[in-house]
Amino acid sequence: MEELIQQLKEEIIQALNLEDLRPEDIDADAPLFGDGLGLDSIDALELIVLLEKNYGIRLADAAAGKEVFRSVRVMAEYVAAHRTK
Repeated sequence: MEELIQQLKEEIIQALNLEDLRPEDIDADAPLFGDGLGLDSIDALELIVLLEKNYGIRLADAAAGKEVFRSVRVMAEYVAAHRTK
């Protein structure tokens, strides 16, 4: 799981052009939106594309996305359980 968390951190940094961050700067349990990493709705769309492209995961609706994107750890758990690639 830690390897997947590290991979997701790297992919998030790349997908969202967060050049000023390193994977170790992102707390796996911190919120991705709001107080944590501070992502917004445009970033959420980028993360949805990332999951679909890299892992074959298609999120059904915004509510599912909100739950999946609570933190990098939650995202990694979801990917591990639902990936098709």
